[in-house]
Amino acid sequence: MPKTTRLTLSSLFAGLIASPAFAAGDVFFSLRNTDFVVLIAFLLFIGILVYLKVPGLLMGMLDKRAEGIKTELDEARALREEAQTLLASYERKQKEVQEQADRIVAAAKDEAVAAAAQAKVDLAKSLERRMAAAEDQIGSARAAAVKEVRDQAAAIAIAASRDVIAKQMTAATGNSLIEDAIAQVDAKLH
Repeated sequence: MPKTTRLTLSSLFAGLIASPAFAAGDVFFSLRNTDFVVLIAFLLFIGILVYLKVPGLLMGMLDKRAEGIKTELDEARALREEAQTLLASYERKQKEVQEQADRIVAAAKDEAVAAAAQAKVDLAKSLERRMAAAEDQIGSARAAAVKEVRDQAAAIAIAASRDVIAKQMTAATGNSLIEDAIAQVDAKLH
């Protein structure tokens, strides 16, 4: 018998001797005593468990379970370290993305300021061109109005001259003017 089994059996026997049944003076080692029968049944049960190596199996199962738990803890630690590494990586990437976004926003603001300045310059040039075009149109309109007034004045002067000449001219004067004009044309043609 193994040493632990002997120790267990001896401690059990010592417990039986110190039991209240011995103290009362009854015969303990009798099959009529229920405590004795229960003790024998219990000892047989313990003996069968020891014979079938159940404590060793239980210890093996507990050791196996402990190793499984240790393996799971190691995996959990490894996963935690990997998660911390990933978290640090994502935080670093987030910083980089934030910095890039800040640079993009700053560049966009600079471009917007430059575009606004260019738009002001383009607007000023456009206004200058439109002012020059308007001044040209005004000058053309003025010249057309002056020409129209001169043409109208010439037409009125001719009409007034015609009326004055028609009133002053007699048939004899008209005939002499026509004959002089024919003579001038004849002289120029020959």
